[in-house]
Amino acid sequence: MLKMIISHDTPGSKIDKNIYGHFSEHLGRCIYGGLFVGEDSDIPNVNGMRTDVVNALKEIKIPVLRWPGGCFADEYHWMDGIGEKEKRKKMINTHWGGVVEDNSFGTHEFFELCRQLECEPYICGNVGSGTVREMQEWVEYITFDGLSPMSQTRRDNGQENPWKIKYWGVGNENWGCGGNMTAEYYANEYKRYATYVRNFAGNIIRKIACGPNAADYRWTEVLMREVRYMMWGLTLHYYTIPTGDWGKKGSATDFDEKIYFDTMKSTLKMDEYITRHKTIMDKYDPDKAIALLVDEWGIWTDAEPGTNPGFLYQQNSLRDALIAAVNFDIFNKHSDRVKMANIAQTVNVLQAVVLTDNEKRISQMLLTPTYYAFKLYTVHHDANLLPVYFNSPDYWNENGGEKIPAVSNTASINKSGEINITLTNIDANKPHELEIDLRGKDLDANNISAQILTGEYVTSHNTFENGGNVIIKPYANYALKDSKLNVRLEPKSLILLKIK
Repeated sequence: MLKMIISHDTPGSKIDKNIYGHFSEHLGRCIYGGLFVGEDSDIPNVNGMRTDVVNALKEIKIPVLRWPGGCFADEYHWMDGIGEKEKRKKMINTHWGGVVEDNSFGTHEFFELCRQLECEPYICGNVGSGTVREMQEWVEYITFDGLSPMSQTRRDNGQENPWKIKYWGVGNENWGCGGNMTAEYYANEYKRYATYVRNFAGNIIRKIACGPNAADYRWTEVLMREVRYMMWGLTLHYYTIPTGDWGKKGSATDFDEKIYFDTMKSTLKMDEYITRHKTIMDKYDPDKAIALLVDEWGIWTDAEPGTNPGFLYQQNSLRDALIAAVNFDIFNKHSDRVKMANIAQTVNVLQAVVLTDNEKRISQMLLTPTYYAFKLYTVHHDANLLPVYFNSPDYWNENGGEKIPAVSNTASINKSGEINITLTNIDANKPHELEIDLRGKDLDANNISAQILTGEYVTSHNTFENGGNVIIKPYANYALKDSKLNVRLEPKSLILLKIK
């Protein structure tokens, strides 16, 4: 039997709830038809925001929403998205499908969506094709309460009082789609733009610099050396590609165990990347004042057959829920530095938590396995990490002779003293018996409960015809014995243990 020791008396860093954040881009049907349907839609909505999707996201306590991109952010000009909708400029979304963007969802709509979701807004400003003045005026439009051309324009457009915003990204992926810049060039641009991202009316903005792509450690070195005094946070982007080939990433639902193993091996690289970027950040910022934000992450597969490949619409399987759980555990483990993460993307794009069908079933949506992973992990929001001492068993790829850790975990204690333990067994075939020694805590069987998320196969997924293939269910395969908690970790499963 596997042994796990959890130290109840020595809580660690706080697991920031923003680690469970989301990302919404003007891409495919994420915004239009996903989050926003317009006030005149037959789909139930409040001020144009789709009611069923909003309610579903509130159920998983969405803490922060990043917008408008992504690559779209660095071709987005915010003034095109304000004022009367019928008079707003149209543009071509050159990054995602070459479709017409009518700008009917803009700044006012975004803040209305965040109001309904009760989440923090996170705006990513345009550095790639924008100007310093454009970004400066956007901040002024949103947050200034005095008399100025921008604040008056906001009032003319129906918003008398300024909004509040904490998080502001100065560009996105400026090493790539955001301008193909060198680290040194972007560092200089960041300093210039960030100078004019000002605080008005008591609103304090946390400025976020574009950080590295995956293993680009030099980018982190340059940014930490050059602009650490001007930023609150630095981003990191890393996507899990099942095949390792960006040209042919593989299917979201049709894959064998070898591809499954390779996918899990790929997603576990997140721990290495965060660890090494943290080491560089620690050199320049030993007090950990600068946050690391993994504001784009998730699995990226081939688009579903028959859909626009530029819309990045993919199904979502049990594999994806386990990927989410493994990444959550990595972020939580590094919560001394990682203060936000934003899955790509919230609705209908990449590793979405919600899918909608706007053609055959105009009012129907489904919740994906990843959605239920988010739901189970709400227990860790703003809780304190508990130290876990555990050596994971191996999950072997019998064909290739490779191995990876089979079991990941997070243990936390919240303000009420409740302890929550999430356990993920990514082994597709083998269960594991685990004995948990919760040091410093007297256990009572009446105060313990459990839930499980699993499915018949790693390819199992929810459909519009059957949304119950992969859902959370009560779990009873655990017992208290000699003051220790014994639990069976089923293959390909995520288990939540709640201890009051």
